[in-house]
Amino acid sequence: MSEHSLPTPTDAELEILQLLWNKSPESVRYVNDHINSRRAPEAQVGYTTTLKQMQVMLEKGLLRREIVERNHLYSPEVDRAQTQARVVQDLADLAFDGSASSLVLRALGSGNATPEELAAIKAMIAEMETRMGAKDEKQ
Repeated sequence: MSEHSLPTPTDAELEILQLLWNKSPESVRYVNDHINSRRAPEAQVGYTTTLKQMQVMLEKGLLRREIVERNHLYSPEVDRAQTQARVVQDLADLAFDGSASSLVLRALGSGNATPEELAAIKAMIAEMETRMGAKDEKQ
């Protein structure tokens, strides 16, 4: 399955992918316990719910499974950066009429960016401006 034919993960699928991008391969039990450790008791999910979700993700091509000594271990099949780019583009299209600048301005306007994040954003903008300048010189 090509990366373009993969579906954009749901919120629940992204929660599982975030965990597995940071630590994998892992069992359903580990994923379920970790997810529940971050939730209020009334928002926790059962093991079978997590198992079914991960089986669906396997069928969709978002996860892969290996069996090691009768243990089913799951890892992401999709790249983090590509998935994030797809989610951001979908959000821009859905909520910001396709405008990346509106999305970025709204995100920065929330006031949640750290000084380190702002420095990284400035560096990224400077790099993009340099690349655009190099393109203009070639034309």
